[in-house]
Amino acid sequence: MFAVIKTGGKQYRVVADQELKIEKIEGAVGDIVTIGSVLAHGDGDNVTLGAPFVDGASVAAEVVAQGHAKTVIAFKKRRRQNSRRRIGHRQLLTTVRISEILIGGAKPSKAADAKPAKKAEAAAPATAAPLFTAPAGKGDKLVDIKGIGPVAAKQLAEQGITTFRQLAELTDADIEKIDANMPFSADQIHDWKAQAKELAK
Repeated sequence: MFAVIKTGGKQYRVVADQELKIEKIEGAVGDIVTIGSVLAHGDGDNVTLGAPFVDGASVAAEVVAQGHAKTVIAFKKRRRQNSRRRIGHRQLLTTVRISEILIGGAKPSKAADAKPAKKAEAAAPATAAPLFTAPAGKGDKLVDIKGIGPVAAKQLAEQGITTFRQLAELTDADIEKIDANMPFSADQIHDWKAQAKELAK
């Protein structure tokens, strides 16, 4: 039996026990998630089509991993304008394994894997330390660098990067650390570093 589902703005033809990567959905590894947007399902020549979705049909899937795709670089340059912009994007992805295709309003027969017991509620959750140590004093306006918007500036500040000089003095090891732990590519950071050197003078 197969089903055609819609998730993340894309359509997928799936069967039981199939693994596939879809745009990020919430859930920890081992959780069972239900995808209710079923466009069609069938077995052989017997196919049921939805309008647009099939009533009472859903697909149960187990979360296998949470991750992201390779960085995609968008580069824009205006001739004779001394203007260029390079933006990287890493799509968050979830790897799921299709558990079963459900019709007629049926519920998933498989429950989520048992999770280890939580510690006492009074214990404060651990907070990851910032990647860098922010210098004392007021930081610079990182949004003055092309490619850094308010959201990116906030993310950099949360990881201890608040000044042009910090960006200008990033080492290759620092850039690899940012590339591995933040949603910015190495190419983006090299571009910001070059601009920061000029602004830090």
